[in-house]
Amino acid sequence: MPADKNHRVKDIDTLKALGHPLRIKLYRALFMAGTATASQLADKVDEAVSLVSYHLRKLSAHGVIEEAEPGSGDGRERWWRPVSTTLSTRDEDWRDAPERAAVHTAVSRVYARQWSEMYQEYLDLKETWSDEWRGASFSSEFLFTLTAGELQEFGRDLDELAAKWRERGTTAREAGETQGRENVVLHVNGFPFRT
Repeated sequence: MPADKNHRVKDIDTLKALGHPLRIKLYRALFMAGTATASQLADKVDEAVSLVSYHLRKLSAHGVIEEAEPGSGDGRERWWRPVSTTLSTRDEDWRDAPERAAVHTAVSRVYARQWSEMYQEYLDLKETWSDEWRGASFSSEFLFTLTAGELQEFGRDLDELAAKWRERGTTAREAGETQGRENVVLHVNGFPFRT
């Protein structure tokens, strides 16, 4: 896994590459695995290896993933890894032209749909998780009155907190402490609204 590093996407071609629903799923699966081959990822996303290979090469061409040191196996398959621990976009990077802003919004909608689908899948399968995991899971809505600067500061605080917990989990996994450890997703959006 790469050192804690944010890859802030600012170019339109990379954004478009990341806007493909299967590529988003592949990136998530690769991130959680640390390193993986196209075959391993194809099993996780239930797609053909040839299709997965194609999309991995596209992600690599845009600097989102890179080849990794070969893991187990016979050495004929390529191993991949993410280049950063965080992918992000900022609205300010897309305001310069209406077509750039439209692409950013469209890609953001793809991510929002997948976030919703992930949570709905959890809800559909909730009874398959232990009482401990169901008790640890949460869904919250917090309402604030903030300035734009305060919301930005709040976002930075959340980034720092997430980095702390990501590092804790990564360190434990690398130390072989895998008992009771599961992949966890946290989706957070902070935005203004009017009532």
